[in-house]
Amino acid sequence: MTRRPVACAVLLLMGAGIGCKHPAASSSALKPTATGAAIVLSSGDKQTGPTGTVLANPVVVQVNDDQGAAVTGALVEFHGPAGVVFDPAAILTDSSGQATTNVRLGTIGGRYTLSATTPGKAHEASVQVGEIALGYQQQLGSIVADKYCSRCHDPESSAERVSNYDNLAVKPHAFTDGGTLNKMSDADMLAVIQHGGPALSRSALMPPYGKTLSPADVQAVIAYIRVVSDPPYKPAGTVYEK
Repeated sequence: MTRRPVACAVLLLMGAGIGCKHPAASSSALKPTATGAAIVLSSGDKQTGPTGTVLANPVVVQVNDDQGAAVTGALVEFHGPAGVVFDPAAILTDSSGQATTNVRLGTIGGRYTLSATTPGKAHEASVQVGEIALGYQQQLGSIVADKYCSRCHDPESSAERVSNYDNLAVKPHAFTDGGTLNKMSDADMLAVIQHGGPALSRSALMPPYGKTLSPADVQAVIAYIRVVSDPPYKPAGTVYEK
């Protein structure tokens, strides 16, 4: 599989202004009653969803004072690349010092770096939030992986799927294991999926799927693995904007 579509999508996403700050239209109407010294992430990062959809869980951040105590009534603004929508984009912290927003992803697949900021007494404080948007091919790969791969490659069981991970003598790598999978070329990954582990002198517990999955399905699984890898996958020869 060529990685050109995914690599281009990531580059376009970065060019669209990952981490750029877009003024929150409603912030001027809010009247802060306090300021904090720091802002921290409470929950909602590292989520994955299809492009153009609202993430399943809201992003929650907390503003603290210089003693680490929660601050009520502090202004928090959420920022992201063009196409990302926050609801709300600006809000005052509640009685627990927290600010909550729902996030609608943009229309380009790839990794999104969002941020939340709050004006402090000395300087603005901010925290970054990482999310993943799945384009069409990556979303197809997610569906295929959930049906054929996750039972062994995901060690966590769920109500819908019981993991077989603990029953295997050779433990498969999770698809998020970028430390290992990022070192594999697309060609090697294709060979393992289509012909099984022995194709690369690896465990025979990895069966061949060449007769089960179409070439398009295999390419989609690779695209999905690339976008969810942690640390992020960086194709050789790709230049990333600073």
